[in-house]
Amino acid sequence: MKVTVENKKGLNKDIKVFIDKKTMNSYIDEKYEEIKGTVNLKGFRPGKAPREILKRQFGQAVFNEVLDKVLKETSTKALKENQIKPAGQPKLDLKTYGEDKELEYVISVTELPKIDIKSIENIKFDDYSVKIDEKETDKRIKEIARNQPSFKDSTSDSKAKEGDLIVFDYTATIEEKPFKGNEGKNIQLTLGKDLFLKGFDKQLLNVKKGDEKIVESTLPENFPEKELINKKAKFKCKIMNVKIPEEIKINDDFAKNLGAKDLKDLKSLITKQINDEYKNSLDRISKNQILKEIEKFKVTEIPENLIDEEVKILSQGMSDDDTKKSRKNFEEIAKKRIKVGLVLNEFGEQNQIKITDQELQSEVQKQIRMMPGQEKMVMDFYQKNPSALSSLRGTVYEEKILKLIKEKAKSNRKEISKDEAEKILKQSQKQQLDQELKDQRKPEKKVETKKIIENKTKPKLTKTKSTVKKSKKVSKK
Repeated sequence: MKVTVENKKGLNKDIKVFIDKKTMNSYIDEKYEEIKGTVNLKGFRPGKAPREILKRQFGQAVFNEVLDKVLKETSTKALKENQIKPAGQPKLDLKTYGEDKELEYVISVTELPKIDIKSIENIKFDDYSVKIDEKETDKRIKEIARNQPSFKDSTSDSKAKEGDLIVFDYTATIEEKPFKGNEGKNIQLTLGKDLFLKGFDKQLLNVKKGDEKIVESTLPENFPEKELINKKAKFKCKIMNVKIPEEIKINDDFAKNLGAKDLKDLKSLITKQINDEYKNSLDRISKNQILKEIEKFKVTEIPENLIDEEVKILSQGMSDDDTKKSRKNFEEIAKKRIKVGLVLNEFGEQNQIKITDQELQSEVQKQIRMMPGQEKMVMDFYQKNPSALSSLRGTVYEEKILKLIKEKAKSNRKEISKDEAEKILKQSQKQQLDQELKDQRKPEKKVETKKIIENKTKPKLTKTKSTVKKSKKVSKK
């Protein structure tokens, strides 16, 4: 194989590839040997059909399969040996080809620019840690205790008030007639939360154990029997018990019920939990600081095809006129995005950052945990949408890159209070909204770093007169 690289203009290159006739014939001979023992031809035993017979029946198909294979292997090799990373899908233009002929073709490619990432180590960013006051931890634990109330039996003559727990049985009717699902046994209801039916709680105020009470309420929109939705029902309630809230003692036993070793351990866990809540948000600010610094990196030239693709993403859902008006602004945003993607990807490649299947599945499980009750739906979504899984891989890849950059760059460590953290987060949110208004666009979608070169290196034939027509593969029947 002989390869010649010609610079056309800027990042555009033409790569001429020449493969002599002898080499091409050897590929074809190899293919005929492969099919010789697998095809069945009438009048010939398997593996005994003459080459000329096979050629008459399968010649064109054999040649096309060989040509596809040679183009794929040699074009990939030519790009790799010349250290050319395509910014998009290369195009192949066949010049000379055919049976018992040499193969000559041209790869037209736009190359990704060379990226200097040495200055990454000079990036400065704020690395926050939040000091949680003990009062904040105690406050959170008290909130947990309030949300896990304990009840004890009241005296027989005690009247139910808001916050008490009512235990009751009921039978219900609509226009004096029973209906499907009109009975309930041992129903527990905390008065004041209005969790059963709207307005139901208030009608049970002041009842005592043993009382019977008629409660009227409208059946809700989600009632199983559709024909009864919004119908007014009468509930005959028999009060089985009235329980009053019991103050929960925040002690070691309380902590153990929550899975901690003791109260001291619970406080430690809650402090970490609060810290993590703020740390995750503050880490996003640190990440944005790094990305803003990367936007300042010098890149000699950004491929036009990548800019066009990014502008299409930014202008999705807009009319042609609005897109034209915003074109210049979108191009500037696109260049920044692409530049950041190129730098991060180059850093990832130079540091041999890879995403394992285990890491990807861990991220899928993380997404599932964020959607309680919809686990199956989320799992099915990723199983049925390879593009969504690819996007998730890009997210994990980017996060892994940024984590390593943070280790190598210059961090300005700051220990701040919870109040200071909230102030910083509020200010950051305002800046983000101001930037979105300035850019005159909707909030940015997640952009995959690896998208810059992902799935774009497979060569594609251009529609020229010399292009080979597709044919069916060799049948092995």
